[in-house]
Amino acid sequence: MTLPASNVPRSPIASKIQAVIFDWAGTTVDFGSLAPVRTIQRVFEEFDLPVYESEARQDMGLPKRDHIARILSIPRIQTAWDLLYGALPVQADIDRLYARFVPLQFDCLCAYSSVIEGVSEMVEKLRRRGLRIGSTTGYTRAMLDLLVEQSAREGFTPDCSLSPEDVGAGRPHPFMIFETAVRLKIYPLAAIVKVGDTVADVQEGLNAGVWSVGVVKTGNMIGLRKADLDVLPANDLGRRLSLARAEFEKAGAHYVIDTLDELESVIDEIDVRLDAAVIRW
Repeated sequence: MTLPASNVPRSPIASKIQAVIFDWAGTTVDFGSLAPVRTIQRVFEEFDLPVYESEARQDMGLPKRDHIARILSIPRIQTAWDLLYGALPVQADIDRLYARFVPLQFDCLCAYSSVIEGVSEMVEKLRRRGLRIGSTTGYTRAMLDLLVEQSAREGFTPDCSLSPEDVGAGRPHPFMIFETAVRLKIYPLAAIVKVGDTVADVQEGLNAGVWSVGVVKTGNMIGLRKADLDVLPANDLGRRLSLARAEFEKAGAHYVIDTLDELESVIDEIDVRLDAAVIRW
């Protein structure tokens, strides 16, 4: 039989944000997201094939083996590889590059992964609001463990930190966010905000059904150390910010912010939107 409309079960709608899930490099640590870029460039240089920074940043945020595979799929790289080695790159080549990437990335992490100014303070503000703090990454579990240990000494300790290895797949798949929701006991998914500095972060959030926020100045989209960013001419900075915002918006980000200083106001706005949409029984 058909139930009356008032008796039809409905999916719950959150009335308030309950958790924020942050990315690592370029969002909470490593201003400019330099560690993965420098490592990838070093790896390809060892194979006699220099990679432009724009090529290294193109698919940032993916699991690192997938990221290397994407670089090898770039037509310029494929042509250069063929000229060097007499054949187009295959899976065995991805394996060789990734095997070299791992130890080099560990060397880079300690040098480039300081907590970004203001992150610990923002996390403390969110916790005072009663929010839980999660994190996801494209790094391996061992790399993430190193980041967690180092960041704790600088005052940043998420309640839950997951890598692709913990769930079987990385971005843009939503599984790290799903598992974070389980471990933090947060539902519905509309009560979660995902914050990151790459298109892959935005896609991860959208695929999980959470709010996706792109952060511009500190991460992959601009790709500069704070000292270098601070001395950019105003017109150059404005142009770069506009391009980065447009890329996030094209990817479907619900909100785009320059730095995490703006995150609380975004959460306030989402809370208002959720409260207006909540089902009154």
